[in-house]
Amino acid sequence: MTLMTAADAPLALKIRQLRKVYEQLVAVDSIDLDVYTGECFGLLGPNGAGKTTTIEICEGLLEPDGGTVELLGRDWRTQAGELRQLLGIQLQETTFSEKLTVAETLALFRSFYRRSLEVPELLRMVQLDEKRDSRVGKLSGGQKQRLALACALIGDPQFLFLDEPTTGLDPQARRQLWDLINELKSSGRTILLTTHYMDEAEKLCDRVGIMDRGRVIALDTPRQLIASLGVEQMVEYATAGATLEPGVLAKLQGVRAVSSLGNLTQLQVAELHQTLPALLDTLAERGIPLTELRTHSATLEDVFVSLTGRHLRDE
Repeated sequence: MTLMTAADAPLALKIRQLRKVYEQLVAVDSIDLDVYTGECFGLLGPNGAGKTTTIEICEGLLEPDGGTVELLGRDWRTQAGELRQLLGIQLQETTFSEKLTVAETLALFRSFYRRSLEVPELLRMVQLDEKRDSRVGKLSGGQKQRLALACALIGDPQFLFLDEPTTGLDPQARRQLWDLINELKSSGRTILLTTHYMDEAEKLCDRVGIMDRGRVIALDTPRQLIASLGVEQMVEYATAGATLEPGVLAKLQGVRAVSSLGNLTQLQVAELHQTLPALLDTLAERGIPLTELRTHSATLEDVFVSLTGRHLRDE
């Protein structure tokens, strides 16, 4: 028996030469992108990278200046009404009528669709059972975020756009939502996810695309993107006053790359047990005191910093 890979699945989203320009600013610069049916695809990027513009074009909220978007085999220009029945969209911020109850809000959204899930089922899915009769204005930020997800799911969508779905949630609620997103993917739905939490992208996404300055600059599975660094460990340190020159650091055993992040110096390291003693010895020889030192295994966050020179959450 031959196992199906993501690339064998039909395309749920096909973007070709997509372009959007605001006056002199090229927000989306002729990108190509494929999302396969049944996968959770993460689109990451700093503010101004073009990801929000790309997603809003895919959601039918913006007109592109060039290129094409094919979503579930359909085109927004000719099949907008049909597409709206097949999609679920959770925006980063959703404004609800604060005087309606949670159940009334879901009933309102349910009326927009020809087919839909039952309100009690949705309340259980997003763990708002006890808030069924509460007015929306009385909900916490995290509860409103879960209500927004329920509204995105009410039409039993084939394709879900989730923009920062766990913003405002406490760690336990965040983990519970991760479980729900995995269940949604297991049920055959396709998910396009944006997030500022790199651990979230690593846990949830089958593949990740990183955008910067209107272009997709990296695209692969989280595991392969991390492997592309060619290092096992990251060393970050700070010193009081003087520091070591990048040329000196680059010559330390096991160092593959050197970069600066604010007051921190970051080393991409192939063999930590060789680099760390060499670094400490060199600092001691020059009388440079350490004020901060930490190490960690390479992560998707390190890939992002290596490609863009910024931490995602700094944005």
